[in-house]
Amino acid sequence: MSTMRKNIITALLFLVLLFKDVVCYGSYYESFIRSGNLGGYPSDEQPIAKIKIDKAFIDLHELASVKVDPVLLGLKGEDTAWVNVELKYPEPSNDDWVGVFSPAKFNASDCYFESGKSHEAPCICTAPIKYMFANQSSSNYISTGKATLSFQIINQRADFAFVLFTGGLENPKVVAVSDPISFANPKAPVYPRLAQGKAWDEMTVTWTSGYNIDEAVPFVEWGWKGQNSRLSPAGTLTFTRGSMCGPPARTVGWRDPGFIHTSFLKELWPNTVYNYRIGHMLLNGSAVYSKMYSFKSSPYPGQDSLQRVIIFGDMGKAERDGSNEYACYQPGALITTDQLISDLDNYDIVFHIGDMPYANGYLSQWDQFTAQVEPIASVKPYMVASGNHERSWPDSGGFYNTKDSGGECGVPAETMYYVPADNRAKFWYSTDYGMFHFCIADSEHDWREGSEQYKWIEKCLASVDRNKQPWLIFAAHRVLGYSSNSWYAQEGSFEEPMGREHLQKLWQKYKVDIAFYGHVHNYERTCPVYQSQCVNPERYSYSGTVNGTIHVVVGGGGSHLSDFTTIDTIWSLYKDHDWGFVKLTAFNHSSLLFEYKKSRDGLVYDNFTISRDYRDVLACVHDGCEPTTLAS
Repeated sequence: MSTMRKNIITALLFLVLLFKDVVCYGSYYESFIRSGNLGGYPSDEQPIAKIKIDKAFIDLHELASVKVDPVLLGLKGEDTAWVNVELKYPEPSNDDWVGVFSPAKFNASDCYFESGKSHEAPCICTAPIKYMFANQSSSNYISTGKATLSFQIINQRADFAFVLFTGGLENPKVVAVSDPISFANPKAPVYPRLAQGKAWDEMTVTWTSGYNIDEAVPFVEWGWKGQNSRLSPAGTLTFTRGSMCGPPARTVGWRDPGFIHTSFLKELWPNTVYNYRIGHMLLNGSAVYSKMYSFKSSPYPGQDSLQRVIIFGDMGKAERDGSNEYACYQPGALITTDQLISDLDNYDIVFHIGDMPYANGYLSQWDQFTAQVEPIASVKPYMVASGNHERSWPDSGGFYNTKDSGGECGVPAETMYYVPADNRAKFWYSTDYGMFHFCIADSEHDWREGSEQYKWIEKCLASVDRNKQPWLIFAAHRVLGYSSNSWYAQEGSFEEPMGREHLQKLWQKYKVDIAFYGHVHNYERTCPVYQSQCVNPERYSYSGTVNGTIHVVVGGGGSHLSDFTTIDTIWSLYKDHDWGFVKLTAFNHSSLLFEYKKSRDGLVYDNFTISRDYRDVLACVHDGCEPTTLAS
């Protein structure tokens, strides 16, 4: 082959690689979003799963180095810090990358093997918590062998090491390792997340720390601003590798989750702002505290006041430093997160209905997710539902035998987040917020007629007093109602099989206003529908008798988007192939505003209103009437 031809081929390969990097990383992504090009670069694979860590081996190069600055983080109590990583390697290539390992010790002593599998020593048996290609921010890395990368690090209860690999993600070889760095207090309490308690006047605070109960006593200090504060104790939970159901959660994806604490703040006054901070009382009598936060307590059930609810599913997580291939996995995760952060004053409670971090068995990602949503979850009740990427695993007692959870089988979700369920392993629960009554189902467990959950759903729907709480909302992760998604259409169902077949009689009987779903990564709204027929010709304004339920897919929280079928579904009124969320505003007992907002700009793209009186809920409709008698 001629020298000129070699040079041309080399140049073309370089351009391909350069384009690939531009697609996946920041600057292009921002223009990609602004342009409206939503074709995306979807991937169902957790980015860390792309690393063949079982093939990794250590072969340090004497002239390679990795230096990190600063080495001590969080000196003022911060739980997040930026570090600069300086690389030197005399044999650079386009597929060199840097992995962040925590704990900093990542050698074979940490190995855990499934039966019949083993590694050749020396080896690495734990996946990194994040990674970045060496040439990501230094275009001259290939010519100089030098680069400086910036990583955002969060406090995850252990020290960190930065490791330079060559050989790409498929055949990784360690050529240099940094000295460890750490936070000043790795065990500090971090990432508080609020949730409604089982009673309307109770707020729960859950957080993560490195302190077990034999080291420190967890508590919440809270009270009205300017008044004497009180202390509430917290319970402590954790889980072990043995709690996981399979790989990678049991193997290379395992990372100690630390300790998860939950405190119950009770007898709250309605619609009252409380200040709080989480803390631990050490054995020497001193205390370690977080910064101060605040929240507004729930209105009394049935209270007539302005009440605003946010609902979405399938958000995922993304790294602000551009690591883990940034926008290639969960493209809209930070867009939705940042839009909700910017609008904190204009809503009261959040429902994230399944598929939270998409950790898929890489446990470090749960910390990353709780840090991402902390600005929201620390000041608003952040209610969650169980999704397939939290729960689904073969032979684990769920309704599905897929491996979507990566071996987690629900354990991290059930431990990291509190929900007011009777049994958190069965993730269904009800909660009240003023004029709203929510029935949150668990579509990872059997919902069919005769099942335990079906009986609970009917009890939840039947228990609400519609005179006091007129707005009845049903939600589940998988689509149990209606969706024009392409894969459902291919199955000929437009729903999760056996979804509405079993549940529509309950929605109709108890006159559910709106049913929400995630799982399908787009937005879609139906007409008020019963048995696949629109029962109201209106599109944007509904009044009078409740004769059908409106079904809404709101799974565009941030994950790669799902395509619609080309089939004309007569019950579908509005579709959007974009990231977004729904906002419900109850003005009073007779007026509800529904708004669908795009995450990219926070503007309303679909809306409708419901206006009615209590008698309209009582009115008889088809399959929604109690039996009557002619006796006088």
